[in-house]
Amino acid sequence: MADKTSSRRIALLAFAAGAGVALASSGLIQGALANQPNMWRAMGALQNARAALMEAEPNKGGHRERAIELVDKAIEETRAGIEFAR
Repeated sequence: MADKTSSRRIALLAFAAGAGVALASSGLIQGALANQPNMWRAMGALQNARAALMEAEPNKGGHRERAIELVDKAIEETRAGIEFAR
């Protein structure tokens, strides 16, 4: 059961990464990527961190869940910063 869930998450992440590459190469977000490489790199790192936290065992006394909430907030703030700078 866990293998199916992990496979689905990996497939979803691969799809999201592929969609991002497709958008970037199509020029839709090329300017934003070129002007804000550090913000986009941070976004990728945050998404990777969230995926790793989701894969972790939930036996951390609520700390894993809190970390996921904080990463989600960081993703929101990073998106807001990217949008603000456009």
